[in-house]
Amino acid sequence: MLQIGEFSRVCQVSVKTLHHYDKIGLLIPAEVDCFTGYRYYKTEQIDDMNYIQRLKRYGFSLDEIQHLLSISDKKELVNALQQQMEQLKRKKQEMDMIVNELQTHISIFERTSDIMTYQKGYTIEIKNSPAMNVLVNRAMMGVDEFGKYYSTLFERVPKEHVTPTGLNGARYYDKEFDRQSSDIEVFIGIREKDKADVVVESCECAMTVHHGGYSTLSEAYGAVVTWIAEHDYEIAGAPFDLYIKTQFDSLAPEEWETEVYFPIRRK
Repeated sequence: MLQIGEFSRVCQVSVKTLHHYDKIGLLIPAEVDCFTGYRYYKTEQIDDMNYIQRLKRYGFSLDEIQHLLSISDKKELVNALQQQMEQLKRKKQEMDMIVNELQTHISIFERTSDIMTYQKGYTIEIKNSPAMNVLVNRAMMGVDEFGKYYSTLFERVPKEHVTPTGLNGARYYDKEFDRQSSDIEVFIGIREKDKADVVVESCECAMTVHHGGYSTLSEAYGAVVTWIAEHDYEIAGAPFDLYIKTQFDSLAPEEWETEVYFPIRRK
């Protein structure tokens, strides 16, 4: 048996952390002296502690780790680990993209002495949006949940015998944007008008094209809204995006292409 201090030293984790893990039931001492309150751990628990530390490095929260420790089914555990691996890959891809953006930003700033140049590179045009027959999924959702809501739409395609057009997007209904929970409608275009949830009519829009990842879409929105204010127009409906080139085209994030539409009318 190891006293808590010895166990702390061997596992390279603080005594405070071990107290917390005991409190939440994540790693309970093998024995607690009823007179002194000293905690003792079995040597076998070193493996448990190292496993917990490894799961933390993988990015799992303590609640998630507690759940993983309770899983006895190998397939379920492998699936959870694979999902986390995919999430880490996405985060790494996003971080690599941010590093590239920063490098480009620095280069442009050094050349132009304008720290805001990135938002001035958008070309805004007045354009009629495409008319679309769409399947929709509207909910209070976070932007990181788009995949889940799109999945339900794509599951409907074979069941309802419809033909996707490849024109997919998202419409934003809230006046205030909350990345964690906003009134958003994701949609996929289909050919069959009679099977569509919504038939979207063409309308006059201020439109621009955003190149790159979705984390910087706000720069495109800012450019369009500024243009609208400066050209005697006003916003006449919920803005929406159309995803023209995406990761599903086997493209790197810097090659993604998104069309941003703001319905407008003259003041």
